[in-house]
Amino acid sequence: MTDHHGVQTLLPDGRLRWDVESTCAACGSAFAACGGEPPGERRDQMLAAHGPAKLRIRTPPPTAAVIMRVLRATLGVDLASASARALSRRVLDGDCWGTLPETELLARRLRASGIDAVAERIPAAG
Repeated sequence: MTDHHGVQTLLPDGRLRWDVESTCAACGSAFAACGGEPPGERRDQMLAAHGPAKLRIRTPPPTAAVIMRVLRATLGVDLASASARALSRRVLDGDCWGTLPETELLARRLRASGIDAVAERIPAAG
């Protein structure tokens, strides 16, 4: 039986960082790992433990191009791709979610570009 603890944080310099540690109560063995972008399994665990957050644009930007530039700079999205347009549309429609640090990073970069954006925790159902 192992005990796991993991976090993701947005550092003051604007980078994301995750840390996880696991310990075995039976043998005392321990493991720790960290990095910038969490592996999919770790990200899923953090979403399950802490719940997702949603990126919300409070006032629409003059054009979607500003959002697409922020997505390219932050996520490395190719602006010519259909997925970039789809992601931009999801941001505008309020359907862009992730971990709280991920959405807060996008919100901060959008605010720096003049777009009023916030990251909000999605309330648990029930």
